[in-house]
Amino acid sequence: MAVPKSKISNSRRGMRRSHDKLGKPSYVEDKDSGELRRPHHIDLKSGMYRGRQVLAAKE
Repeated sequence: MAVPKSKISNSRRGMRRSHDKLGKPSYVEDKDSGELRRPHHIDLKSGMYRGRQVLAAKE
């Protein structure tokens, strides 16, 4: 059975786990409407994606 030779300190364990945190979701300002939206997503208010009309605009 695998047994660690020495105890891993709380600091070293924390350093290993420092990359596991969740990042904040990024938002970009839409060029046409000025609303915030997720990158590479459709603007649901206007229905535009990369300059093309993809969905019908919401009222």
